[in-house]
Amino acid sequence: MESNEALDTAAARADLAALADRRAALADRVVQPWWYDVALGVLMAGFISSYATRSAVWITVALVLFMAGCLGLVAVYQRRTGLWLSGHRPGPTRKAIRAFTVLYAVVFAGGALAEFLLGIRGAMVVAGIVLGVGVALTSRWWTRIYVAELRGQA
Repeated sequence: MESNEALDTAAARADLAALADRRAALADRVVQPWWYDVALGVLMAGFISSYATRSAVWITVALVLFMAGCLGLVAVYQRRTGLWLSGHRPGPTRKAIRAFTVLYAVVFAGGALAEFLLGIRGAMVVAGIVLGVGVALTSRWWTRIYVAELRGQA
């Protein structure tokens, strides 16, 4: 009986070590290249800025380009890493998502208020740029949190 316990403990330790190694390898694999965050920010900035045109046609074109660009980024990420992670997954990464959601709501509402109610032309362009930079930084922050979680440092 005691020898079986010793074997079970050793096997469990080996399994845990293998799991830690796989998580470390995954942590190295999931980090997107720097240009991914920049591209995501440019897509966001372009879409939000399109509201400054006040044209349903241009806003629709920007929306289609934004969606196609995001789908392209997903495809590139999946090809590079072999997986896709939801930004809304449970865990410590929700902090980054919540922070960006608050930033988005405040900046978009402020830009829309300035552009459409106060008549300040170009306010949505400024909002788009702020949100583009915000989504790029949040994307990188989210990845760092996730990598730390995989490495057991969260």
